[in-house]
Amino acid sequence: MKKEQQLDLYYQMVLIRRLEERGAELYQAGKIGGFMHLYIGQEAVSTGLIAAREERDRVITAYRDHGVAVNCGISANEVMAELLGKATGMSKGKGGSMHMADVSKNMWGGHAIVGGHLPIASGFAIGDQYAGNDNITICMFGDGATNIGYFHEALNISKIWNLRVLWVCENNQYGMGTAVDRASAVTEIRQKAEGYGMKNGQVDGMDVTKVYEAAAEAMKYVRESSQPYLLEIDTYRFRGHSMGDPERYRKQEEVKKWQENDPIGIFNKQLLDKKVATKKVLDEIEARVEEEVAKAVEFAEASPEPAMEELFTDIYAD
Repeated sequence: MKKEQQLDLYYQMVLIRRLEERGAELYQAGKIGGFMHLYIGQEAVSTGLIAAREERDRVITAYRDHGVAVNCGISANEVMAELLGKATGMSKGKGGSMHMADVSKNMWGGHAIVGGHLPIASGFAIGDQYAGNDNITICMFGDGATNIGYFHEALNISKIWNLRVLWVCENNQYGMGTAVDRASAVTEIRQKAEGYGMKNGQVDGMDVTKVYEAAAEAMKYVRESSQPYLLEIDTYRFRGHSMGDPERYRKQEEVKKWQENDPIGIFNKQLLDKKVATKKVLDEIEARVEEEVAKAVEFAEASPEPAMEELFTDIYAD
């Protein structure tokens, strides 16, 4: 990666972290309703992954989608406004935390039903196959989704029909409050692809550079071979499953140990050690993010609520 791209990845990761932290504060203040799932700790996953795609490649994900939206180019203003349920959000305030989408940026949404979007990803790839192009569909999901029928049906058909899907399991070690080794007979998630004769790989999701390299290699394979691929990205969420999670299922010592492996801290050190940037440059990026997030909160809070007649628009499509 060139220097400018590396600095942009750092900016994106810091922006995601700060947006999530401010979002948590606003949620606790009662300004955000419903469920909200934070991406803190997992920033290197979507940042490295989406940096490796071409703009024509679709991205579809689960409900932990704020960071994915940012990486796909959706502005901080739109993300914050959507969290607050305002008309200026990218989904007009109707989607909220779990349903961020902008098809103009090929971000085909966060989806609230666990694993429910995996067959949709296969459908996208079938459409591209009919169209005769070599676009890729990138489908992100959590480890918990690999234990249900949608996962097996979607992977099976993608292999049978030679679909260009990059299946990406964000293994953050817990499906809600249940550890992977308690819920899955196979704890190394990538091995589940073997049952379908599907090529697969695994990468450290706390290092954005490693994620980028593994994703670029996987996408090259998918595009050139017209075959699906399962990439397991091992990561960890520093906060609870959702804002209402009491976190009784894991010890604080475990969380602190993972926090010592902070993906932003790792990349910060890499940029300094390789002399890609000085501390002054990285501090300036962080200051720019702080200002951008403050303005996003101001924008969202000043934005109007959706009008009552909006209840009857976009029911199917608009």
